[in-house]
Amino acid sequence: MTVEKNTEIKKYTVPAYIYEALQTLLPPQNKTVSQWAEENRILDSRSSDNPGKWKNSLTPYLVGIMDAFNDYEIEEIVFCKPTQVGGTEALQNMIGYIVTQDPSPTVIVYPSDTLAESVVANRIQPMLEDSPVLSKKYRELNSSKSELQFDDMYISIVGANSPSKLASRPAKYVFFDEIDKYPGATKKEADPISLGKERTKTFRGSKIFMTSTPTTKTGQIWRNLEDCDTEYHYFIPCPHCREMIELKFSNLRWEGKDTATDSNCRASSAAYYCQECGGKITDKEKSKMLALGKWQAVRSSSNFHRKVGFWLNTLYSPFTTFESIAREWMKGKDDIDIRHNFINSWLAEPWEDTKRKTSSDTVFQRQAQTEEFTVPDWAAFLTGGVDVQETCLYWTIRAWGKYWTSQNIAHGQALSFSEVAKIMNLSYRKEDGTLCIVQLALVDSGDQTDLVYNFTAENSEWAMPCKGVDSMLSHFRISTINKVDSKAYGLRLVLVDTGKYKDIISSRMQKENGTGSWMVYSGCDSEYAEQVTSEQKVIERNKNGREKATWVLKKTHGANHYLDTEVYAMAAADILGVRSLHLEEDTEEQEEQQPENAYNTKDDDDANDWIKGGNIRI
Repeated sequence: MTVEKNTEIKKYTVPAYIYEALQTLLPPQNKTVSQWAEENRILDSRSSDNPGKWKNSLTPYLVGIMDAFNDYEIEEIVFCKPTQVGGTEALQNMIGYIVTQDPSPTVIVYPSDTLAESVVANRIQPMLEDSPVLSKKYRELNSSKSELQFDDMYISIVGANSPSKLASRPAKYVFFDEIDKYPGATKKEADPISLGKERTKTFRGSKIFMTSTPTTKTGQIWRNLEDCDTEYHYFIPCPHCREMIELKFSNLRWEGKDTATDSNCRASSAAYYCQECGGKITDKEKSKMLALGKWQAVRSSSNFHRKVGFWLNTLYSPFTTFESIAREWMKGKDDIDIRHNFINSWLAEPWEDTKRKTSSDTVFQRQAQTEEFTVPDWAAFLTGGVDVQETCLYWTIRAWGKYWTSQNIAHGQALSFSEVAKIMNLSYRKEDGTLCIVQLALVDSGDQTDLVYNFTAENSEWAMPCKGVDSMLSHFRISTINKVDSKAYGLRLVLVDTGKYKDIISSRMQKENGTGSWMVYSGCDSEYAEQVTSEQKVIERNKNGREKATWVLKKTHGANHYLDTEVYAMAAADILGVRSLHLEEDTEEQEEQQPENAYNTKDDDDANDWIKGGNIRI
């Protein structure tokens, strides 16, 4: 049977509800995330300085990252970025694409529950409401702060600080935002990223997207970037020589950049100079260059591309001028915290503070000549610190002298509080034979609180409970235990700003052995050395955009118990007055140097006749 080419197909008008039902049977449109975003994404004025329809031309470097989501070979996408380049918007475009093109269970993980709620209210919900194709599917009345419901899928919003919630959510797609701010693993749960990845096991074609501003080389985003099969950088054509170049901070120049002072520096003269031809490139030319740019592989370790990484710095941002980058760099010339933030948040590079950087080698360099359990002759007193863990107790004993000079004379693990009491009550001998005992030991009450309270109440002559806190005005503060049913009710509790003491330890550890140095006994073990250098200081940003320097573990599964014991021992020394120790000794020396008749009057002579009589034997 032959069918004529001009056969007419009759069209029928159907009710709207039938039309809508038939629409749901249509297969997904064959389009990429970037194409979907340009057609459907509406930016809200609350979250963007450029409200209105999404334009790929504004941030063309995001196109390659978003479209990697459509590559069936890719299972994981890593985006290591500075702030304010659109990384979060790219994540939200992928979310919108999933809702309309491939409805599937999805999880988004933020550093904390509080931040997650803020992002939902201020960024995700406005996106869902402003885009017609998304608002049709969004079931707002059935949704909550932690779970967004749609016609045929759900999105779980989880804080990385709530591992139990994360572990219970199966998902085809998992998004990790600002992963370098995630907490590490706990005794009961794996780290948040491992838990999130486990959720995708039952889904074929699952994908994982993670993004963050880097902190250090051992931070999650940098380690994941290095673990990628292929790493891509964005190259753009020089307007002078047409060579494809990668924008690097070393080629950003301005007047007085390399001079000793900033007084002659003029950020307004900042411009980029091509590394191929030396041609001067200004901000006016950047947008055209970005439009012609493309991602190029700079490293590939496998023929497979299951895990790909993208790296970008602020020089590419259309929202940031070369002048503002130069100005920010100069602001941090003499401020270590501003410089730290610039390296992380502007250059998207890991921070390495050579002035504060410590390692086990640093500890071994601080070995004194005295052996374990021997108190140096310069020591004025001993203090102790105890970190309480579920299976054991870590302890340390440190000798203290004037100008914060200190030395660890012993440390170890105990299986019971009675064993700790025995250790702290032993007499430790100086080289000249003088015996010393621990005058004060602080015991961490964060774990097994009741046992610690009872123990310190029974040993109150030398032990006090303590609790670590953040950002106090003082280094320590004496509070009171208000637990009515405890033996320690009404006794003193020491609140310790652990970050401040870690700053002191790190600084003193850099000093050569001698006055003012933080030292250890000869033959110190490697486990102790690793633990007391297990943390590093990084810049973190809270939900309000404020930045704060904080100490974090270098490794997700690292142990820092001996570092905690040393913090408590230092706080104990502070309570005993180590800061003013040199003043007391100087006063005693001055009194000893006074001549015998320095204050003599006739009355003094009469009063001292009993001494001259020689009848008293000492």
